[in-house]
Amino acid sequence: MNTVVQLNAEYGIENRVEFVEGSGGLTMIQVNTPKAKALISIHAGQVLSYQPDGSDDMLFLSNKAYYQNGKAIKGGAPICWPWFGPDPEGKGPGHGFVRNRPWNVIDTEIIDDNTVKITLGLTNSTDTHEIWPHQFELSQEIIIGDSLNLTLSTHNIGAESFTITQGFHTYFRVGDITQTSVLGLQDCNYIDKVAGGAEKNQIGPVTATAEVDRIYRTISNTLIIDDIALDRGIQIISQGSHSAVIWNPWEKISKEMADLEDTDYLRFICVETTNADKDAVTVIPGQTHRLVANYQIM
Repeated sequence: MNTVVQLNAEYGIENRVEFVEGSGGLTMIQVNTPKAKALISIHAGQVLSYQPDGSDDMLFLSNKAYYQNGKAIKGGAPICWPWFGPDPEGKGPGHGFVRNRPWNVIDTEIIDDNTVKITLGLTNSTDTHEIWPHQFELSQEIIIGDSLNLTLSTHNIGAESFTITQGFHTYFRVGDITQTSVLGLQDCNYIDKVAGGAEKNQIGPVTATAEVDRIYRTISNTLIIDDIALDRGIQIISQGSHSAVIWNPWEKISKEMADLEDTDYLRFICVETTNADKDAVTVIPGQTHRLVANYQIM
């Protein structure tokens, strides 16, 4: 029995959850509810599409994204874990090792007539120990309904504490980046990575007129993407997060990235729910830390 058939037999739910073969032969989960539909890649444990009923897709997904083991998928809501940015030890890939390998399907469930929950998971192995020498259970609950709710739970099953940085590196689809702003970060201090790590203070909404790569600290738990071109707002409510990252590569870097089209920078903004840089989280043995992001069209 092939993987797709096996998963459909075990976890498929009629008219709600179906396992299909997607791009690159990767197994995908298609979710349909009266409120929204979604597409989730088991590779990377990554939501690729979330489209509320009657609305354009909330998420951006590159037409040139890679779909293969060992590669990250450009778009959707990638998970950065157990580090955000470069590996502090220099052993593993940027943004961690969970966004470029297969996850396990733990459960699928109908919560109510309009809502479905998918649970995916990863645990430590000989392979992960070569990169990061800790014992862990990682799970992600993905709730699809009138909003998209992501909960990443890090459980320390070892005898020693470990420290992580992490994030939902979410790509939001916008009509025109030049007519887009992010609200809710006014007066926050941030690290400007484009300016060599200079510390600055945000005045007014965040807008992009060139490359943007910023780590905001001491943030509100509610941010809003104001997308004038698509005449919509996207509300982001977070829990367990102490920082937020705003990223847009702009023209030069977009052209240099093989998995982005030259003008893709005009069509997305990353507003990332994170514990990045100095906001690392220490998880003691037996403890679980939960990072939560809820996304909703306004």
